[in-house]
Amino acid sequence: MKACLERGRQCLEEHRERWRRQKKLRFDTLAVHGLYTAQEAIERNQGAIIEPLFLASAQAYRDSDDMEAALSYQVPTWCYTRIHNPTLGSLEDTLALLESYGMDEEVGCCVYSSGMAAIENVTDTLLMQQGNGTPNFVATCQVYGGTFQQFSVRKGQERGIDVRWIKDANNLDEWRSRIDKNTRFLYGELPSNPGLGFFDLAAVVALAHEHGIPMVVDSTVASPALLRPLVLGADIVIQSATKVMSSSGMGMAGAVISRKPIVTRLQNEELVADFALYLKRYPQRDQGGCLHPFQALMTLNDLRTLRTRVDVWSQTALAVAQFLEKHPRVLAVSYLGLESHPLHELAAKYLWLVDSEHDARYGRRVNRYSHLLAFRPKGGPPATRKVFDRLQMVWRATDLGRVKTVATIPAISTHLLQGEEARDMAAIPPDLIRLSVGAEHPDDIIADLEQALAAG
Repeated sequence: MKACLERGRQCLEEHRERWRRQKKLRFDTLAVHGLYTAQEAIERNQGAIIEPLFLASAQAYRDSDDMEAALSYQVPTWCYTRIHNPTLGSLEDTLALLESYGMDEEVGCCVYSSGMAAIENVTDTLLMQQGNGTPNFVATCQVYGGTFQQFSVRKGQERGIDVRWIKDANNLDEWRSRIDKNTRFLYGELPSNPGLGFFDLAAVVALAHEHGIPMVVDSTVASPALLRPLVLGADIVIQSATKVMSSSGMGMAGAVISRKPIVTRLQNEELVADFALYLKRYPQRDQGGCLHPFQALMTLNDLRTLRTRVDVWSQTALAVAQFLEKHPRVLAVSYLGLESHPLHELAAKYLWLVDSEHDARYGRRVNRYSHLLAFRPKGGPPATRKVFDRLQMVWRATDLGRVKTVATIPAISTHLLQGEEARDMAAIPPDLIRLSVGAEHPDDIIADLEQALAAG
């Protein structure tokens, strides 16, 4: 057993040393390499310059001591792919580095089969029963439709958990009035899907910590190329890595990235010290929302160009939004990059293209506002459906963050099940078209929108 523990100690120290070394590198370099080095490739992986794909379902052990030390979590192990896998570890290391870029502290990461699985595991863990009283949580009402259903139906209606919705996320008094001794966490999505809601994250983080509870942020739309909530003090970040991170659109993935430690009232030392590792060791292991190793490698490969893609798509989205804003048949456009947007100045404080000041094309910090926008054609829902149905190049689908431009009408798709009253609360009108801008030339996207609008 002593030899097993010593090998484990050496493995952890090697990992910490690689982390310290890689933290000195730029964002693009981290996206390309993660923690995978030439030394590791040569010594352990036959010199493979790309992280290997481990498709085996289980790990073999030298002897009974080795097995016992591993399965009692005394030494690093992957054991069984539902628990962990080396390919998943490569993705988790890379995501942890990207989300913590700009801060010195180490963070943890646990990847999932989808963004919804990640949300469920985080929130259910933070809502575990401790002491008397029913736990509650406070969340912005402007969230993805699936998140709304999970919170409102699965937690609220089926389990009796008090979900306290925030209508105006920039009203700190409204946040404050919803918090009590049984509140477990604050939750926000920014920018929100589909309405592009945004709030003063630093102020809400400070409020959460004032009450000894964690701030949980879904930052899927922005990605770490534009916004890194952990750097701003948030405790836990959730990513639907299916979207911008896996832009090729060939699979599903989710991720949780958390500080070490997190702020929380929960009395659980292991959970507080390394929340992501706690999720991997216990809730995810027991509930089974693990990511397939093949998808982990697919996401890892897409991540390597994250900053460049987000930069180009954001510029294209701005051009498209400016076109729509001037179009006589468009009632309204929502894009945070437009100076006319009521939240533009606030978003400009937070949404920066990472490392643009080190990019020879810019040489200074530049704002980018993501690939996502929404607009409302004149004429109400019937006109919206006609414009939507006439799109030729733009795909009609519920996806976003894709290399291809995709459109949907949230009221009849992604946010259909939450009902009209809840959509009204979240400012999602029935005539809204959400547009996720991809890698096509902006002229071609605009031309397709032009012909769809002109025929009305």
